[in-house]
Amino acid sequence: MAAQLLPMLYSILLGFRLVILVLGGHQQVALENAALRQQLAVFKRSVKRPRLRRWDRLFWTVLTAIWKEWKSALVIVRPETVIGWQRLRFKRYWGRLSQSKGPGRPRVDLEIRNLVKSMAAANPLWGAPRIHGELLKLGFDVSERTVSRLIPQRDKQPSQTWGTFLRNHVGQLVSVDFFTVPTLQLRILYVFLILAHDRRRVLHFNVTEHPTAVWAAQQIVETFPDDTSPRYLVRDRDGIYGHCFTARVERMGIEQVRTAARCPWQNCFVERIIGTFVEDNKMQSIFSPAARRKAVGIER
Repeated sequence: MAAQLLPMLYSILLGFRLVILVLGGHQQVALENAALRQQLAVFKRSVKRPRLRRWDRLFWTVLTAIWKEWKSALVIVRPETVIGWQRLRFKRYWGRLSQSKGPGRPRVDLEIRNLVKSMAAANPLWGAPRIHGELLKLGFDVSERTVSRLIPQRDKQPSQTWGTFLRNHVGQLVSVDFFTVPTLQLRILYVFLILAHDRRRVLHFNVTEHPTAVWAAQQIVETFPDDTSPRYLVRDRDGIYGHCFTARVERMGIEQVRTAARCPWQNCFVERIIGTFVEDNKMQSIFSPAARRKAVGIER
């Protein structure tokens, strides 16, 4: 029943708009609009799913950035489809830039793998740097990262779990992380977020287009002046946290706790805040520059 009423209400609304335009002295525009809409209705009855070309998609993508009422004139496809076109365009653009230029990492010889395992078994106290140094003396050209992957995992004494650590030090923990906001101009804004674990409070955030270790360290200093520094700082293993960042944080008396590689669940609280922001602002952050600044708290 509702599906039958919607077209009728839409036709009544168009009729009112036609009358208003005619009475307002825009008779030519009103009649042309009515003729075009009648032809569009006939086209929709005969073709259920029209085929759109790349220029058609580009036209609607640009139109969403310069016209606020673009949804009111959209009939052929849904607004979610237009948003998907921009996301796909953004994904393809950066996908072409990040394509691998070579065949990948070369395989490690079996001789080197066996030698690393035997050296690690014969010298339990040796780590990857020591074994890597010995291999270089023997003339084997291999990286320290590769040696650390080849060393067999040793059984360690049981310790407190990650969840226990978070609960025991909830009042002394803060988490930091970056997330990205794509723009219509195919650029990326980096948002730096600092979250306190005790009340899940966002202590500080800032936005930049070119993040550096010095810039990230300055955000920590601005967030914790004087003697307000927390005991622990949870972060991932991103390369942006370079020597300048780690040295500045250590001088403030903060102990850095790095999460495991590819384990965002260990920094779950700040990841939840980021996920909420992305879901609430996905349309604004893609299309409108003014709405994007408002969404991240930047007003010119």
